[in-house]
Amino acid sequence: MRKITEALKTELDQVPAGRLSPELLRMRGYAAHEKDTPYRRRAYGLAALFTSYEPFIYQNDLIVGSIRPLYMVSNESEAAEAKKWMEIHKERNFHTNADHFAADYMTAARIGIPGLLEHIDRSAANGQHSEDELDYLSSMKITLLAFRELLLSYARKAGELIGTEGYDTERLRMIQDNCTAIAWNAPQTFAQGLQLVWLIHTCFVSEGKGAMALGRIDQFLYSLYESDIACGRLTDDGAQELLANVFAKIGESKYRDGTYDVINICIGGTTPDGKCAINPLSYCVLHAVDEVHLPGQNLSARVPEDAPDEFLDECLKVIGTGLGYPALMNDSVNMAALRRYGYEEEDVRDYCMVGCIENFITGKQPAWSDGRFDPIMFLEDVLCKTPTEELDAIPSMDAFMERYKERLAWGVDKYTEWFSRASAVADPKMCTSPFMSCFCDCCIERGKDINMGGAKYPSTHGAVLMGIGTVSDSLAAIEQVVFTDHKAKLSDITAAINANFEGFETLHELVKAAPKYGNNNDFVDKYAVWYTGYLADLFDRKRTYDGGPYYIAMAANVTNIYAGKDLKATPDGRLAGQPLSDAASPTYGKDERGVTATLLSVSKPDYTRCACGTVVNQKFSPSVFQDGKRQKLRQLIRIYFSRGGQEIQINSTSREVLMDASAHPEKYPTLVVRVSGFSALYVILPKEVQNDILSRTQHEAV
Repeated sequence: MRKITEALKTELDQVPAGRLSPELLRMRGYAAHEKDTPYRRRAYGLAALFTSYEPFIYQNDLIVGSIRPLYMVSNESEAAEAKKWMEIHKERNFHTNADHFAADYMTAARIGIPGLLEHIDRSAANGQHSEDELDYLSSMKITLLAFRELLLSYARKAGELIGTEGYDTERLRMIQDNCTAIAWNAPQTFAQGLQLVWLIHTCFVSEGKGAMALGRIDQFLYSLYESDIACGRLTDDGAQELLANVFAKIGESKYRDGTYDVINICIGGTTPDGKCAINPLSYCVLHAVDEVHLPGQNLSARVPEDAPDEFLDECLKVIGTGLGYPALMNDSVNMAALRRYGYEEEDVRDYCMVGCIENFITGKQPAWSDGRFDPIMFLEDVLCKTPTEELDAIPSMDAFMERYKERLAWGVDKYTEWFSRASAVADPKMCTSPFMSCFCDCCIERGKDINMGGAKYPSTHGAVLMGIGTVSDSLAAIEQVVFTDHKAKLSDITAAINANFEGFETLHELVKAAPKYGNNNDFVDKYAVWYTGYLADLFDRKRTYDGGPYYIAMAANVTNIYAGKDLKATPDGRLAGQPLSDAASPTYGKDERGVTATLLSVSKPDYTRCACGTVVNQKFSPSVFQDGKRQKLRQLIRIYFSRGGQEIQINSTSREVLMDASAHPEKYPTLVVRVSGFSALYVILPKEVQNDILSRTQHEAV
C-alpha cells in the first residue's frame, strides 16, 4: 500500500464518533432568509451548510473534501432552534426519494460549475418559464454559488496550512491550485475532475444523504485521464493514488456502530455507441479499491459479452483477497431489463448502480427507493388460514397454485397501497432538493425540482423479493409429498408447520428429501421461473406517484434473517424463526451438487424481468483464486452469464477463518466480507448475520 493512502487511513481512524448535524448550520440560512420564498429559503439553508464551517484538510489529503467539521454537538437552545426550522423545512426520506442517487457527473466534469451556472442563466432567460419555475432556478443557482465559495474556502485553507508541521507544501499548493481552478473553470486535469466530483459528493453527504453513488467514474473522468496520460502529466500509478485517496475517505462517514455508508462505484459496461467501455482507468479504479480495502466503496463491474479475459481475471484477483468486491453484473441482462421501460438506448447503456445492486439511469431520474416484499407469508396464509376441509379438497397442484396466486395478487395490492402512502409528500415545495437537482438531467431546462417533474424520467420503486429458494423448495415439497407421492394431505403440512414439525418427524424427513433449488432439477427450478415471472407481471401493473414503474429485484440485504424470525416453519422443512433463503441464492446447504449445478438453476428464471437487479451470493475456498484455478472460475462465470444469470458476488474467506473470527474478534479487526449487496467488517456484524454467512455453501473447486 502506498504510504500516503496508509497514512490517510490512520488519520481517518482517529476521527471521533459522533452525529452528523447539518441542521445546526442550515438553520442559520433559514433564519436569515425567513421572509424569502420556500424554494430560496431551502437553498440558503444549503448555502449556510456549505459555507459556515472551516474546511478540514488531512495531512495526507491529495483530494480534499471532509465532513469531519459537521460532527457537531449542539447545546439545548441550538437544538431547539434547529428543530423548529427543520419542522418547517422537512427532509425527505428514503421512501420519498431523498438519496440513493447517481448524479450526472459526466456533465459536471465536462462543463464545470461555470457551465452549470451559465445553463441556469440561459434557462431563466428563455422566456418560457413560470414565476414558480424562475424562483426554483434561482434556488439552484444559490446552491451552486455557495458550492463555488466552498471550493475557494478549501483553496484558502490549503494556503493557510503551508508551512504547518506535518503538511507537505507541494501537496497543499496542488490542492490550492486545483480548487481555485475548478471554482472558475471546467476541470482541465484528471486531479481537478476528481476533486470536483468528490467535493460535490461530500456536499451530498453533508446534507445527510446516504448511498449517493459515484457512478461510472471510469467513463466520466476518462477523457481527462487520457489527456493527462498523453502529455505525461499523469501515470496509471498516479491516477490510482488519487483514486485511493478519495476512496479511503468514504470511511469518514461511518456511523457510530462502525458500519460504513454504501457508495456504489461502477466500472466497465458499454459506451453510448454500444462498444465495450472497459478502459485503462477501469483497472486503476479496481486496483485503488483493492489498495484501500475497506467497506463502503461498493464496487460494481458491468461485464459486457466482449469484456476481455484480463478484466474479468483482475476482478477475480481482487475478489480473491477477501474484499468481496467487485460484484459482477451481466451487462446484457441488465440492459435488456431496463429497455422494457422505454428508456432511450443511450441512457440504458449509461446505467450504473446505487446502494447495493440497484440499477439506475444515471442522472436522469429521481433518487431510488425500495421495500421488501415477502411472498412466503402469503404461502403461510394459504396453508394456515384456509379451513381444513376446504384445504384438503384442493384437487391438484395447479389448483393449489391458483390459491397462492390469489394471495400474492392481494399482497401486491396491499404493498403498493402502503408505498403510495409512504411516498406521499404533503407539501413538496417545502421539501425541495435544489443542489441535487443541478446534477439531474432536465431539471435546469424545466426549472423544476428533481422530485416535482424536473427529472427526465419519473421515479421508480423496487419491490425487493425475498426467499426464492424457500418458496421454490416449499412448493416442490408440497407437489412431491402431497400431489405426486400422496404421502400426506395439505392439512398435514399445515399441522406440521404449526407444530414446528414436532410430532411430525416422518413428514419432516419427507419434505426435506424433496428436490431443492440449486441442483439443476427442473422439478423444483420451475417454481423459481414461475416466481420471477408472476411477481414481475403483478408489479408491472402498478405505477409510482408520478407514473413511473415498479421494478422487482431478487435481493434481501439481510432482512431474510429477520423476516424468518417472524414466520412459522415452512413446507420445505425450514423450522420456525430460521432465516429465509438469501436473495436469489438457493437455500444454503441445499445446493448439494456443486457450483455448476447451482448456477445452472439460478440462471433459469428470466432476469430481464428484474430491472432492479439480483444478488447471488457464492462462497469459494481461497485456493480457487490461485493461478490455474481462477481461469476455470472465470469461464464458469462467462457460461453463467451467457445462460442469463444477472449477477454474482463472491466471498473468498475460508470457513475456518470466519469461525475463528467469530470466536476471537479481537484478532480480526480489519476482516472484510461480502454480506449481501455490500461488504462489511465481519466482527462488527450481528451474530445472526455472521452465522448466515458461515452457513453459505463453500465450494472447494470449480
